[in-house]
Amino acid sequence: MPSHDLSPPVAPPVAPPVAPRSARAEVLAAAAELFSRDGYPATTTRAVAERAGIRQSTLYHHFASKDDILATLLEGIVAPSLAYAQRLLDTPDPVPGARLWALVRFDTELLVSGLSNLVALHQLPEVRGERFAAFRETRCRKAVVYRELIAPLEPLTEADLRLRAELVLGLVEGTAAVARECAEQDAAAVPEAVADAAVRLVAGNGCPADRLALIRSGARLL
Repeated sequence: MPSHDLSPPVAPPVAPPVAPRSARAEVLAAAAELFSRDGYPATTTRAVAERAGIRQSTLYHHFASKDDILATLLEGIVAPSLAYAQRLLDTPDPVPGARLWALVRFDTELLVSGLSNLVALHQLPEVRGERFAAFRETRCRKAVVYRELIAPLEPLTEADLRLRAELVLGLVEGTAAVARECAEQDAAAVPEAVADAAVRLVAGNGCPADRLALIRSGARLL
């Protein structure tokens, strides 16, 4: 006699619902999009509130002004990077250049995966104002870290260290903007490609392939 399974059917697993973004997060996302698309001067808090789907009065519960929104976005660019950079400084370099490679990859991933093109925001004329002094100071501190991580690769004067650190920062920020225009599979390869390019940029002998492979292997230990 055939047996009959009377146990209740098992429901397929259901993915947990994605938590909606908070009003504050919606404002930041909307502002990043509008600042990048329409420009900072042309974007009003009313436009940001409408894009975020909230009332303008609700926006002011979270941010006192448009400058406050921009300052928060800018801090979101540099604060995580500086925290990671300071952790790298406290970690011995497995191979000279490994920490530099790791930081460049981290910074590029951060910028590529973040909100709408925030990279261009730090170049706005408004960012030279007093309200954004903290952001500029944080970015300067990050440049100092880059100099410290570049130094083990090649004996350089202080002036050359400063120049190469700014060149690496420019490479990271410029390439992150370009990566947003790439296909998804191409963009995924950008952070490591930028890290490779940064090491080659600062290494005096051009960093041959075997040395670069050693640096990459060392960076994965961090």
